[in-house]
Amino acid sequence: MNYRHAYHAGNHADVFKHAVLVMLLEHFLRKPRPFTVLDTHAGAGRYDLRSVEAGKTGEAADGIGRIFDGALPSVPAYLDLVRRLNPEGLAVYPGSPAIIRAFLRDDDRLIACDLHEEEAAKLRQAFRGDRQVGVHHRDGYEAINAFVPLPSRRGLVFIDPLYEEAGEQGFRILVDRLNAGLAKWPAGMFAAWYPLKDRVGIETVRKRYGRDNPPTLTAEFLRTPYDGTSLAGSGLLIANPPYGIAARLEALGADLVTAFAVRKGGMTLDWWVAER
Repeated sequence: MNYRHAYHAGNHADVFKHAVLVMLLEHFLRKPRPFTVLDTHAGAGRYDLRSVEAGKTGEAADGIGRIFDGALPSVPAYLDLVRRLNPEGLAVYPGSPAIIRAFLRDDDRLIACDLHEEEAAKLRQAFRGDRQVGVHHRDGYEAINAFVPLPSRRGLVFIDPLYEEAGEQGFRILVDRLNAGLAKWPAGMFAAWYPLKDRVGIETVRKRYGRDNPPTLTAEFLRTPYDGTSLAGSGLLIANPPYGIAARLEALGADLVTAFAVRKGGMTLDWWVAER
């Protein structure tokens, strides 16, 4: 497994993905009952943007770097969190487990999984002694079958898998595991991220996605037009999305269009399974 998110941490896809993640976490905070998040492909807890890997791509400077000193009115808590981690200027970017942990209350829980031995070791170090976080060195897709329904019966399955080596097969695996997970826990919230270089992979997901699955909304943010090679943007498939999130996503899209000076692109929302 050659992929390392350290090369891509903080890029425009991360900004979109993690801003939406914060919106979903804020939804759970509206009620006092505890919630659990299963982060299936957690990666490391945080990333050094001064590292050799980050410097080779410069993606963070063209991503979070463009808004760090600006504003994101649609989801200010996301930018506030990044700034708290960087009081002396942008140097560190939080991975999804660090973002999730920042929003947990005393009775909430995080289950963080990663199959890559080095990433799992970093997670264990980051959350050593933290009773609210369980770290597992295991396949994230297998973890869905093992852990859902989540113990709190209220929570989120956040899926951010590797696609680069799996190709279109990676999208087939994603949709099959989504269908199986939703069959086990039809009331659960699932959010799955996917890259957009073209539409081949995500159309495969749509064709195989269960028609009897719960209400499902996809949100896609394109920064540039498709060329089949570069990362034009990315999307999130959200099963059982929070009420009213569509309006917040549209506002986020407008914020990102401004922040990234998008000329051809922006946010697109599509209900794969309509609200009942």
